[in-house]
Amino acid sequence: MSNVAEDVESDRPVKPATRRRGPYANTPARRAEIVRAASASFAEHGYERASLRDMAARANVTHAALLRHFASKDELLLAALALRDEQDEELARRIMEAQVPAERVLSTVLREEFAHPEQQRNWLAITVAATNPDHPAHEFFLARRDRMRRSFGTGRLATADDHEELTADDKVTMVLAMIDGLRIQALLDPGRDVLPLMERLMRLLSTTDN
Repeated sequence: MSNVAEDVESDRPVKPATRRRGPYANTPARRAEIVRAASASFAEHGYERASLRDMAARANVTHAALLRHFASKDELLLAALALRDEQDEELARRIMEAQVPAERVLSTVLREEFAHPEQQRNWLAITVAATNPDHPAHEFFLARRDRMRRSFGTGRLATADDHEELTADDKVTMVLAMIDGLRIQALLDPGRDVLPLMERLMRLLSTTDN
């Protein structure tokens, strides 16, 4: 005989079955799941074609539940970009722990991205669109640039006859320009390995700090 029947027969109150809590249960974990789903959707479809319903399905939540965590696709885009930066930083940390030469760290991080050209194309399109001051990610990319600038020092370019001074702002501009340019070149000519050029630039810039 079931436990419920035994409880009824003994006149003891029957305890209600334990129910799973709704979408607010473990909210940080649920938000993280949604952001990962959004990141995958943006990578596969790009910003314009990615939909909140697709993201909700990937995160295994309802559309209404997703909106309780994130008010708009713009908000999810910013969260997905932040997640992508965190993942790149974590990958860079692991690469450095493996004692990869400093000039090869950034190119090693980019190599994983370059292995997925369609996703790379979609993220690049978002980057270009964000050059518009009205784009929701415009301030995000400006802030990322400022964070990168703090990681560069100043120094003199060793190969220049006039020993021209390079500021931290000069360096981050050169690095970002190289990254964006190599992304385009890799998409245009997938058979060519362009990342060694990134290593050469990083090696050159590192000499200005010595």
